[in-house]
Amino acid sequence: MELRNVTGFSEFLLLGFSEEPALQPLIFGLFLCMYLITVLGNLLIILAVSSDSHLHTPMYFFLSNLSLVDICFTSTTIPKMLWNIQKQNRAITYGGCITQMYFFLLFAGLDNFLLTVMAYDRFVAICHPLHYMVIMNPQLCGLLVLGSWIMSVLHSLLQCLVVLRLTFCPDLEIPHFFCEIKQMVQLACSDTFLNTMVMYFGIVLLGGGPLVGILYSYSKIVSSICGIPSAQGKYKAFSTCVSHLSVVSLFYGTSLEVYLSSAVTESSSATASVMYTVLTPMLNPFIYSLRNKDIKRALKRLVVIVAIKYPLL
Repeated sequence: MELRNVTGFSEFLLLGFSEEPALQPLIFGLFLCMYLITVLGNLLIILAVSSDSHLHTPMYFFLSNLSLVDICFTSTTIPKMLWNIQKQNRAITYGGCITQMYFFLLFAGLDNFLLTVMAYDRFVAICHPLHYMVIMNPQLCGLLVLGSWIMSVLHSLLQCLVVLRLTFCPDLEIPHFFCEIKQMVQLACSDTFLNTMVMYFGIVLLGGGPLVGILYSYSKIVSSICGIPSAQGKYKAFSTCVSHLSVVSLFYGTSLEVYLSSAVTESSSATASVMYTVLTPMLNPFIYSLRNKDIKRALKRLVVIVAIKYPLL
């Protein structure tokens, strides 16, 4: 088969979920609603945390960072998909595809690391409550977030650099709604052994490593909770972890299924990707706010402030 170098073409085609014209308005409306809910919900979390001095604690500092990353995470994929549906054009340039893949991997990695940092925060709060403010000081919190950014930037840069060396076949159709690295590697006609090794190295680094850290933190948390004598104390301690556990289960369950399961077909891969790229960022504000009295109080206060300053709104 004749190979085509990256300089010999200008664009890929994103096939999305369906090529049926009748379904395009439904897909457009559904994803537009989910995107707006994601941006608005996570933005409210950020505003609530920043406006309430009672929420200036490590736990809510990490939560506001997670909300910011979730906004950026969905913004790397959904707007382009909506634009393509609106213009009835599935094309994305080669440079745009690489850029989208870079930022997707960057914010996906940040999600992984921030969820791990939040698990460590809960571990310190429950297992070492008397030393919590000493251990989780502002300097350490800042370093943990900065370290997450550095690791994610380096990882996404490495993945994109090894993709740039690939030569692609004439068939440049990506059976996905964004430039997903696994699908791009499968389109290559040149040797992809290095790409496969680097990709699975990234899965171990950004998937296995943080997941082991989360499981270790919660094993210590469960042991500590079991040692609490009162049932009310056990419930109160465990309730602070339920929201985080729900997000971790949803994010890791779907993302690891996509990248590790060889039985996942192209169509089911795109559908499963919606779970961790769209649904999880959209549900995060609800999961963290519905069971959290502090967030509810801060949101009510924020609404009152807005109503006073902008009565017409």
